[in-house]
Amino acid sequence: MRLAKYLAQCGIGSRREACRLIEAGRITLNGRIACHTDPIHLDESLNCLDSIELDGTPIIQTETLAYWMFNKAVGTDCRLLEQDETSLIHLLPKAPRLYPVGRLDKDSRGLLLLTNDGELTHKLMHPSFAHSKTYHVRLDRPFNDDFVEQMASGVRYKYLQTLPCHVHRLSSDSFEIVLTQGLNRQIRRMSKALGYRVIDLERIALMTLNLHELALGELQEGQMRPLTESEIAELKVALTII
Repeated sequence: MRLAKYLAQCGIGSRREACRLIEAGRITLNGRIACHTDPIHLDESLNCLDSIELDGTPIIQTETLAYWMFNKAVGTDCRLLEQDETSLIHLLPKAPRLYPVGRLDKDSRGLLLLTNDGELTHKLMHPSFAHSKTYHVRLDRPFNDDFVEQMASGVRYKYLQTLPCHVHRLSSDSFEIVLTQGLNRQIRRMSKALGYRVIDLERIALMTLNLHELALGELQEGQMRPLTESEIAELKVALTII
């Protein structure tokens, strides 16, 4: 097993975050600075035979995997910064350690998946997997059908061309959009390129997870709950990693 994958399974974050730690020289393997290509040796019981440390603290065993849904409010910063009083980190439990899968910008709200499953995080975040995310968006003024067609066919801004996506109208000034890309502030920048300003943006679904699943009750802004076993199973089936 590669080192970054093992670190992700130990609950220190996604595989990408593990790679950053390795690049920064913060991971040691058997007493030396680790490299990306270093293999991890496991016994028949999948116990690690190597000595691995993060900033001098041993990484001993994999945490129990946990999966939570969080309804983020506007004003919460998804970056896990202890010194920022608006940071999501101050709303999370001390144990298990949870990390957001992707981010919502500070001015947006809605569904965040929180987990310590690095392999699942990698599958959801890597652009090559093209998993769906659904948003409800309200603009500063009514729009016509040309706007819907342009958003759906792809928008060019800042030397980028967004991929085609599904868009349908909800009201005179709001729409639903389903993206498989994860560009920074994508919906806001697409709307701005067409002459509109987003005044409310809510992520309502991520793959098989839906924030407003009425069977489980309404999850109020700022609240979180663990995923049910069936939700975890459905998500993993959709990701084809079971």
